[in-house]
Amino acid sequence: QVQLVESGGGFVQAGGSLRLSCVASGSTITRSTINWYRQAPGTQREMVATISGGGSTTYTDSVKGRFTISRNNAKNMVYLQMNSLKPEDTGVYYCNTPQNVLDDYWAQGTRVTVSS
Repeated sequence: QVQLVESGGGFVQAGGSLRLSCVASGSTITRSTINWYRQAPGTQREMVATISGGGSTTYTDSVKGRFTISRNNAKNMVYLQMNSLKPEDTGVYYCNTPQNVLDDYWAQGTRVTVSS
């Protein structure tokens, strides 16, 4: 399994920005699809952004135009740039591969809190 570690979360006021990082170890993720998920308190985990091995990206509607997913293959890392943050973006953010999701293997995530 690819081991992923998220970082970069924190506390920010509405309208602010954060950049989350996801670093992989144990295997290269150069050709892997990587997804960012978030889980708000009392809700199910949802996928917010995806980047394919070829660099194609998709976003859930609520973050389109505000979040940008990118990757640095040389560093085996994926990022999530989050701008114009809203209180409803609050939650724990996770990065993961589709295979890890199927295996129900998750890292600890990084917490994002957006105050109004």
